[in-house]
Amino acid sequence: MRDETTYIVIHCSQTRPSQKDVDARMIDRWHRERGWLKIGYGGVIKRDGTYEQGRKDDAIQAHVKGYNHTSFGLCLVGGALEEDWKLPDDNFTAEQWESLKEQLTRLVKLYPDARIVGHYDLDKNKTCPNFDVQDYLLHEDIPNYKFQDALTDDADLMELQSDEEPN
Repeated sequence: MRDETTYIVIHCSQTRPSQKDVDARMIDRWHRERGWLKIGYGGVIKRDGTYEQGRKDDAIQAHVKGYNHTSFGLCLVGGALEEDWKLPDDNFTAEQWESLKEQLTRLVKLYPDARIVGHYDLDKNKTCPNFDVQDYLLHEDIPNYKFQDALTDDADLMELQSDEEPN
């Protein structure tokens, strides 16, 4: 079990949009083929928007080297160009965007002090999830998310807390 969750990390499966059958079970198989114990992510959002549980929410996951003990990994299926799976493409469906908001809302309730980031924020060699997470957060209202504007820092939070305390 994780002692703390400081990040909610958004990933993509780096698969073509036509690969509609990719799900948590298939990703679990891919990860086991790479020598992992099981799927690395806490959750997977399929092309039709269906959410599937990967590892348990509070389990130590395997999705960002150096951050697995303090983060939850959420994977969107897709993110690769149809013509070349090695090239990134923001090709997620409307159903996936809706499910992403639902899952982020749920996860923010579970982990209110966690920052939502893209895999690329924690590993500069990655482009995953192949869209600008901070721009997404600026335009999508995730209820109760403390870092909504992506510019909020710990000093801002302390100021907010002091403003809420009665004089």
